[in-house]
Amino acid sequence: MSNELKDVLTIGRYFKNKFGEKVYKVPISISGFTCPNIDGTKAKGGCSFCENDSFSPNLQEKKPKFKLNPNVESNPFLENQLKQLEMQFLATKKRLQNKFKAKKFIVYFQSFTNTYAPFYTLKSLYEKALSFDDVIGLSIGTRTDCVTDEILDFLYEKSKDKEVWIEYGIQSFFQKTLDKINRADDVENMKYWIKRTKDKGLKVCGHLIYGLPDENQEMMLETFKQTIDLKVDSIKFHPLYVVKHTLLTNEYRKGRFIPITEELYIDTVVKSIVDLPSNISVQRITAGIDDDTLLSPMWCKNKHQQMKNIRIALEEKGFNY
Repeated sequence: MSNELKDVLTIGRYFKNKFGEKVYKVPISISGFTCPNIDGTKAKGGCSFCENDSFSPNLQEKKPKFKLNPNVESNPFLENQLKQLEMQFLATKKRLQNKFKAKKFIVYFQSFTNTYAPFYTLKSLYEKALSFDDVIGLSIGTRTDCVTDEILDFLYEKSKDKEVWIEYGIQSFFQKTLDKINRADDVENMKYWIKRTKDKGLKVCGHLIYGLPDENQEMMLETFKQTIDLKVDSIKFHPLYVVKHTLLTNEYRKGRFIPITEELYIDTVVKSIVDLPSNISVQRITAGIDDDTLLSPMWCKNKHQQMKNIRIALEEKGFNY
């Protein structure tokens, strides 16, 4: 039976096909980065599912007050940020080398909005990341309302020699959903910058969330279809789960939000992957959190079990993840 299964183009298979061996992503979190949806530029509190300092005074007290945005005139913390980047990368690289004998790495700017800073700061951080030994590229997590032609042109130049990805949080292509989750971005703007990023020759990974407030399966699959129509290079699927210190916490506790069931989530992901063009890779099929901040749904606590259940469901449709 296993010989008849069709391999899903996972990001691991994509990298192995391209580089001849496994490539490891090294997640980086740089202090001082924030989001226009948190700092009040566009909205406050962040997206409804986002855990951030706004909801936790204790966290706020422990973190530096300095926050980046594209309009700050200078960044006195840049040297510290560059050191932070190096320390995080080297520590994770060493662990991956010891555990997996890893040889090739991509630096993944993961937390918050990693293009939401003055251009010189971004240029310094990206170039530093690319200068590390054994780094073959970058992956930059951001929003479509936080990129500029200057940033994209710079990254395209780097992509001539390195593997460069932009990861955009799409979540949904329904405006009423975006408004409901306090996204502070609009569908047309998202599509414009995804197309523009692709037109400039960069690789795009789109993040989709299944189980957003008041969305049924038809809507989730429509967002998936529209994402595919934009010719993205890769997709990440996430279930929406509720953690403490978010806007969604209040909605959930008041009974205004019911999380997606595991059965519906798996069915929607499987339907998506079955319809996925063979040239588009999958970087993630689920997510979870195994600590006491998770409020619901509890099936998101065990990511390994989720992965197993999704793999079984995909095998039944003739796919090997």
